[in-house]
Amino acid sequence: MSTKKIILLVLLLFIPVSLAAYFLEWGELIVFITAGLAILPLAAWMGTATEEIAVVVGPSLGGLLNATFGNATELIIALIALNAGLIDVVKASITGSIISNLLLVMGFSMLLGGLRYKEQTFQPIVARVNAASMNLAVIAILMPTAMNYTSQGINEQTLQNLSIAVAVVLILVYALTLLFSMKTHSYLYDVGLAEAEGEAEEISISDAKPNIALWVSVLLVCTLLVAIESEMLVDSLEVATSQLGLTALFTGVILVPIVGNAAEHATAVTVAMKDKMDLSLSVAVGSSMQIALFVAPVLVIAGRVLNKPMDLDFKPFELVAVVVSVLIANSISSDGRSNWLEGTLLLAAYTVLGFAFYFHPVMEGMG
Repeated sequence: MSTKKIILLVLLLFIPVSLAAYFLEWGELIVFITAGLAILPLAAWMGTATEEIAVVVGPSLGGLLNATFGNATELIIALIALNAGLIDVVKASITGSIISNLLLVMGFSMLLGGLRYKEQTFQPIVARVNAASMNLAVIAILMPTAMNYTSQGINEQTLQNLSIAVAVVLILVYALTLLFSMKTHSYLYDVGLAEAEGEAEEISISDAKPNIALWVSVLLVCTLLVAIESEMLVDSLEVATSQLGLTALFTGVILVPIVGNAAEHATAVTVAMKDKMDLSLSVAVGSSMQIALFVAPVLVIAGRVLNKPMDLDFKPFELVAVVVSVLIANSISSDGRSNWLEGTLLLAAYTVLGFAFYFHPVMEGMG
């Protein structure tokens, strides 16, 4: 059994521990830490289940399934936080997910892959398409904020209406990117697809065709448990972070995305160390695109349904962080080549942003 599987099995023990901490009232901080640790293996099993089901249902439906469930853990955490009225934490987690995938995950992938291989290559045209999609996402989430800061007397309802309109456009663009990558220009992604299938075979329990009923059950059970653990995580978030001396902004931007995306982070770095940078970048950049073009718009629409004032009016500081992340990631990945120094530069940028969010003063309405 691999070290990764052993670690995931050990982390599963935090599910009963977190439930005991919650119901026996061991304290908000213990609940927050144990629930966060319990989500890590559940997210990994959700990813494995999705990949196993994708093997059975075929590349097209499998790709759609991966695109839909790719950030399911993070979406569940965000929806529960949204329902609890923690709007600023939700927005911070969107910001954090984008910058952690573009800087932290891509950075570690390029650094560790580059230490093993002098130079690694990947499809530059795919990198350019992804860069264009991320640029659109940045422009889209910049508009409501720009309108709010350049006009006077704009009410919340107007911002929400604009955000809903932008959200619909982003979801349409996301659907078109799926059509592009899975249908009309799938040949551009064939390398990454073949590598992904190879990875799925490596982590498969047996050489036989996956049992779809078993993996659908695993996916449903893990989704349910993630929802329960996320509820406990969100309930204890404000008290626990104040006890740790952290702001809700830092928690939303740095901690929540790491918890929600840890399994994907590990996958991207692992395949990069096997010289499969196409797959590594498709995981890292694809996850950022999914957050910006799918998860954020879904949360805006969910906010309207739940009657919570969720919009795309981000704090200027958060927007600066996203713009910086997209610019540096696009400039480094545009040539289709990577090395350890470029990975170090991405990690340095993430570290600087992390310090900035840590020292940033508490904002109004952010606990």
